[in-house]
Amino acid sequence: MSGNLLSHIQTPGDLRKLEPQQLPQLAKELRDFIIDIVSVKEGHLGASLGVVELTIALHYVFNTPDDLLVWDVGHQAYGHKILTGRRDNFDTNRQLGGISGFPKRSESIYDSFGVGHSSTSISAALGMAIASRLKGEDDKNHIAVIGDASIASGMAFEGLNHAGVTDANLLVILNDNAIGIDPSVGALKDYLTQVKDGKNPRENNMIKSLNFDYSGPVDGHDLNGLIKELERLKNKKGPKFLHIITTKGKGLKQAEEDQVKYHAPGKFDKLTGEILKIADENLPPKYQDVFGLTLVELAEKNDKIIGITPAMPSGSSMKFMMEAFPERAIDVGIAEQHAVTLSAGMATQGMIVYCNIYSTFLQRAYDQVIHDVALQNLPVIFCLDRAGLVGEDGATHHGVFDLAYLNCIPNLSIFAPLNERELRNILYTVQLGLDHPIAIRYPRGRGESTEWQLPFEKIPFGKAKQLKTGSEVAILTTGTIGNNVTKALAETEKADLFSHYHFGFVKPVDEETLRTILNKYKTVITVEDGTVKGGFGSIISAFATTHNYTTNITILGIPDEFIEHGSIAQLQHYCGIDVKSLKDIFSTY
Repeated sequence: MSGNLLSHIQTPGDLRKLEPQQLPQLAKELRDFIIDIVSVKEGHLGASLGVVELTIALHYVFNTPDDLLVWDVGHQAYGHKILTGRRDNFDTNRQLGGISGFPKRSESIYDSFGVGHSSTSISAALGMAIASRLKGEDDKNHIAVIGDASIASGMAFEGLNHAGVTDANLLVILNDNAIGIDPSVGALKDYLTQVKDGKNPRENNMIKSLNFDYSGPVDGHDLNGLIKELERLKNKKGPKFLHIITTKGKGLKQAEEDQVKYHAPGKFDKLTGEILKIADENLPPKYQDVFGLTLVELAEKNDKIIGITPAMPSGSSMKFMMEAFPERAIDVGIAEQHAVTLSAGMATQGMIVYCNIYSTFLQRAYDQVIHDVALQNLPVIFCLDRAGLVGEDGATHHGVFDLAYLNCIPNLSIFAPLNERELRNILYTVQLGLDHPIAIRYPRGRGESTEWQLPFEKIPFGKAKQLKTGSEVAILTTGTIGNNVTKALAETEKADLFSHYHFGFVKPVDEETLRTILNKYKTVITVEDGTVKGGFGSIISAFATTHNYTTNITILGIPDEFIEHGSIAQLQHYCGIDVKSLKDIFSTY
């Protein structure tokens, strides 16, 4: 096999036919291939570039898919996908109908576990290893590849704690590059830095103290060294731990130098590495920036305000407050449970805590929301970023369940702003004084207007508002999806038939306005960007049933299925809540 090596590889079996001295060439080709595709199609770049050598070495040494390989989170699995039969359709990555941006069991036998959220790999691989032992498959290997940011999460430690008292044939590989999406934080990062610098003696190694056979740190870009060490570990039984050092973005100068920006840089010039800029001076702001900049503005006048984020300071725009008030804005790392209970502890001492967590990640701290916040009625302000459909990250990241899973919690209020001005005003309103916790949900992406930094206005608690008056049908919406309804009605011939009400507060719902609507209209349509099972529409329907209204209620939103990846526009169309679909529905009345 000569010339372009990558073009001849469809499976790891083909990879294993190469001579060791050919592998550096393959690594260069694999890097170039990832850069070529991602520069045009977008996606997660830096993480996959950093593990090219590790990916090749793992599939070269181990007998995948019989040996089971689990990638934590999966941002770094592009090379893995390309080497396991998906090279020819890799350009469909994260596109509607294409392959997933994360490992997915239904996509390939080489994807042994579906991932997307962090810190699951050790527990999953340990479960596989224990099952293999019970089935008498003692020679099977089980490998978990986890980053230094992910391993700091509580679940990862739970997995390590259990694995250390088993004889499971488990290999944990720590990919240590000192960064997740943002730079890693915490005492564990400091410890790993000491290990890398040779300042921590092997006899004091915390991993060894958990009964793992520890080796490393080793150079994660040295293919020969990696293969030699993996061959040694392949034949050792019991729990093993390999510590490797890599550079996120390896092979692309800009990605190495600005690892945060090049985690998922969008489109860029594959030759120069320069990100292709989109003119945004006349575009509405991102909701994330509205949150971050407003929080700074409020914190300047209220010294009790605290900002907390679990490892998402850039994505959530908490970075603005971290820069302005570093003592009052805290990145706790990938630790959603800790973030929620830390917020609760601060709230007991009279602090006004804005706990900013992506909607999909708050799922990981559900017990803490109930037990540590709501049960004690502590006025924590949950700012749920990325609520609704998020696009190309797909099923693992859509924030479509929060209305349903939060509505059932006593004491907790839920608010979804219609636009960036209302987001700004609710952030102002809640810091004036709360008796209960509240969740404020808002989407990924841009708002509706560039004129958003207006004087603050207090939002009446628990009140809906009428946006349009009509004669026959009432449309009830919550959150920014209401803008789709407004635009659809503007294009509907019989628009005078429709009233439109915005329910910013989903809980407590405005019962007075709701009674007025149900008494006046025989037909009600609810629209939301959350699941129709247990969401906003279910709340309205349950109220009508409880109070014996016979109103015909149609509920529009996310169907009872996991929505795959695609652009937000494509996915809204699939769910029937984009402007065109709504216009078509309204035109039938």
